[in-house]
Amino acid sequence: MLKLSILDQSPVSSGFTHSEALQQTIALAQLADRLGYTRFWVSEHHNSEGLAGSSPEVLLSTLAARTSRIRLGSGGVLLPHYSAYKVAENFRMLEALYPGRIDLGIGRAPGGTPHTAKALRGVSADLFEGLERFPAQVTDLLRFLTDSVEPGHVFEGIRATPLVASMPQVWLLGSTGQSGVYASQAGAAFCFAHFINGAGGQHAVRSYRSSFQPSALNVVPQATVCIYALCAETTAEAEELATSVDLRILQMEKGEFTGVKSPKEAAEYTYSDWDQTRVRDNRSRMIVGNPGQVREQILHLAESYGVDEVMVVAGGHQVETRLRTVELLAEAFQLSHQHSYVI
Repeated sequence: MLKLSILDQSPVSSGFTHSEALQQTIALAQLADRLGYTRFWVSEHHNSEGLAGSSPEVLLSTLAARTSRIRLGSGGVLLPHYSAYKVAENFRMLEALYPGRIDLGIGRAPGGTPHTAKALRGVSADLFEGLERFPAQVTDLLRFLTDSVEPGHVFEGIRATPLVASMPQVWLLGSTGQSGVYASQAGAAFCFAHFINGAGGQHAVRSYRSSFQPSALNVVPQATVCIYALCAETTAEAEELATSVDLRILQMEKGEFTGVKSPKEAAEYTYSDWDQTRVRDNRSRMIVGNPGQVREQILHLAESYGVDEVMVVAGGHQVETRLRTVELLAEAFQLSHQHSYVI
């Protein structure tokens, strides 16, 4: 049986506030928890009008308190901005409060503009220096999570608290093969962001598996893939609703982070020839259709990646559209038979 999971970016749709977007994320997590999804991750973005999720650690604590079963995680914490020690403490705290339910997904993207990155790291910080430090930061993070700081190391004697018997599952996230290289070297799990880059992911996952080095984190490689998905009762309805996602991806590519527009707003948008080409090309990052079509495409994607779990970013302008996608996918894959939700 293929496992299904969700990544939610707390998108702010036109006509809604950031606070409402976060409440929608909570509703989505609660529904996924009831319907049998494996994990629910939240992302990290900064200085964005269209995305409300700037602090996954804080949001995860609320999600964990309002769900009972599903694994919860960051998709992901943008490690170059932070102290590896503090990230270890944050996620040990979550693991102590909700043992066996926490995933620590790590990314190396800036999650915003270079100007915003300076605000996160300090005005004198260098963005490229932070990226160069990433492998060393991952190593330090794993030292703290596994209590394995070597004698003579600069951090000898330092432990991340609270002290817990278990640890969060560590994932490295990326839209290129480089993150797969880091994941294989660390013995971490790897998630490829197909929703960001619709090409090359299968090769990245194969390379990760072939070069994987067993560690205290994992004895064997573990991989998944994440893609945009929109499912409705009919193909025509799904295609109409997906125009919101088409426009959102296009606008993000153009540096316009204004949130998710309605299908009506998408229909009224003036598309250049270049825009129309990008919309067509970006469909490689999405799965759209009725339940049967979406199920078939997800199974094909999983087979092409050689994974037993697929993570979806449920798209759409209205939260009801995203909730319905989650519901229909659960039915199509027979995850559960609970179908009600409350906003």
